[in-house]
Amino acid sequence: MRIATWNVNSVKARLPVVVDWLGEVQPDVALLQEIKCEADAFPQEAIGDLGYNMAVVGQRAYNGVAILSKRPLEDVREGLPGDPEDEQARYVEATVDGVRIASLYLPNGNPVSDATGQLSDKYTYKLAWMDRLRDRAADLLNEDWTFVLGGDFNVIPQAMDCYDPAGWAEDALYRLETRRSFRSLVHLGLVDAYRALHDGAGAYTFWDYQGGAWNKDNGIRIDHLLLSPQASDRLDACEIDRKPRGRAKASDHTPVIVTLKDRGLP
Repeated sequence: MRIATWNVNSVKARLPVVVDWLGEVQPDVALLQEIKCEADAFPQEAIGDLGYNMAVVGQRAYNGVAILSKRPLEDVREGLPGDPEDEQARYVEATVDGVRIASLYLPNGNPVSDATGQLSDKYTYKLAWMDRLRDRAADLLNEDWTFVLGGDFNVIPQAMDCYDPAGWAEDALYRLETRRSFRSLVHLGLVDAYRALHDGAGAYTFWDYQGGAWNKDNGIRIDHLLLSPQASDRLDACEIDRKPRGRAKASDHTPVIVTLKDRGLP
């Protein structure tokens, strides 16, 4: 099973790039983030023509996540548990061929501080959302699921995942509290699929549109696929596909693809 995650930064604006990439790479499952449209405005015909079933949680002009699957989607769950008043479209979860898969768009969290110098509402929301995600992962572990949490985590885990760690030190994506929260999630027993197979610096998934970041390779790695122990036992490959970022009218993110061996294979 090949599972891809990609923050497309508006599925309507990037539709030709998204359709071309899906048609060329043919992942079994594609997790999309920041689709920036309501569910009924999602381009279901164009995606469906490629053979995908869809679970979409949308929001007008902001956020939005989706799971696309060549295989049937079962037991779809919309929204991250833990805060019934949270209306932001950032989480969808479903079962595909016995694997529980989530597409998530973790809050950015900037600016970190408000006008009084206290932690801002945006940053405290980010940290609270991460706590809820850890709780959900713990529940899935307790229920003995084989699962994958994939998406734009808006977290730079380590210095090697950033072209300029010192310059990002106080940013919400790299601030110490953010990294500690991410580590507490991984330390439940999850595996960062890319880092399990690659230990070199310079592997990025996001390049800002500003300052010539793409041409300078001034990137950061913030799009992740976290695997449960059962899923990590099936880990066969994980790669970052940089090609879509270099296309015209590209998203500022690029896809990450994990391959899980079929059950029963050595």
